[in-house]
Amino acid sequence: MVEVAYLLYLAISIGVMIWVARTLSHNGIVFLTQCFGQDDALARSTNHLLVIGFYLINIGFITLTLSLGAEPHTWADAIRFLSGKVGLVIVVLGAMHFFNMGSIAHFGRKVNGWLQDRRALEA
Repeated sequence: MVEVAYLLYLAISIGVMIWVARTLSHNGIVFLTQCFGQDDALARSTNHLLVIGFYLINIGFITLTLSLGAEPHTWADAIRFLSGKVGLVIVVLGAMHFFNMGSIAHFGRKVNGWLQDRRALEA
């Protein structure tokens, strides 16, 4: 029972993490391109770096939380175990998303301003 619960936790959490990363990467490129003054290369590079950081942080979080809490020994325990751990992963993924969006919007405006200043100087 314990091994099955751990494997289900890893499979569900990593599956959700991959789905979220791909969705954010695919749809976030438009946002990043706008934030970075239509500089497609900078937007794609930043998008890739964000995805790598997202994976590293979340894989670390998912594996660290394996050791937290009591091990499940019944089906009811396994359901509580999975709902608590997967729920925590989803909340952390959502919090990371909002933090990243705020940071990108803030720093993207600065980069966009720098790019506009540079273009004005070149003209």
